[in-house]
Amino acid sequence: SNTKQHPIMSSVLFTEELRMAAGEQWERVVNHKFTVELAKGEIDRGVLKKYLIQDHRFLDAFVVLLASAIANARTLEDRIPGCQFLALITGQENTYFERSFEELGCSDTEERMKVPDELATVAFVNQMKEVAKNGTLGEMLSVLVVAEWSYLSWGEKVLASTNRDVDFTTWEWVDLHSGAYFSNVVAYLRGLLDKEGTVIDEEGRNKCKSAFLQAVQLEEDFFDMAYAP
Repeated sequence: SNTKQHPIMSSVLFTEELRMAAGEQWERVVNHKFTVELAKGEIDRGVLKKYLIQDHRFLDAFVVLLASAIANARTLEDRIPGCQFLALITGQENTYFERSFEELGCSDTEERMKVPDELATVAFVNQMKEVAKNGTLGEMLSVLVVAEWSYLSWGEKVLASTNRDVDFTTWEWVDLHSGAYFSNVVAYLRGLLDKEGTVIDEEGRNKCKSAFLQAVQLEEDFFDMAYAP
């Protein structure tokens, strides 16, 4: 029957299996020139500004997706770390964007709203909202895991070599995506998806894989978008 445990599950975690399925594209995301130039503090501030204006537009869809995963999780114990992360990303102390918009000369909200959504932004928001509304718990977790794990992967990779003698807009974005707390968030989300992989059937696992691979594609598109003329 297709409900029996996946044969290689015992040796390979489901999230590792998904990451391996993304292959070279995962590597391109976590080694993208955006992450390298950001860490060096050498990124063109116009590129960073374009990226941050668009990235900020995910917040609502991300909150909806994370809240949906929390609501669909299987136990209270599974929900609590997600609730704490949700509070953090929506908290008043999360001022990186407003300070960065000030520093990069785009603090006027009305002016900023005149900048149209990029195709990559629309696609990302659509995936998050679609999966939040109609997806399985596994699909929700797959999209969340790509978003957070890919960022932790590049954040940890560049952390040691990050230039701190430049304005905060670059190194603080690295700090937000590395370190003990963020690592724990990723371990929590991966742990839920790994567990989910052991209880869902082949069809459920394939849905997770599709959502995961689409999210990796969107991550690459989003970094590339920041450099497009």
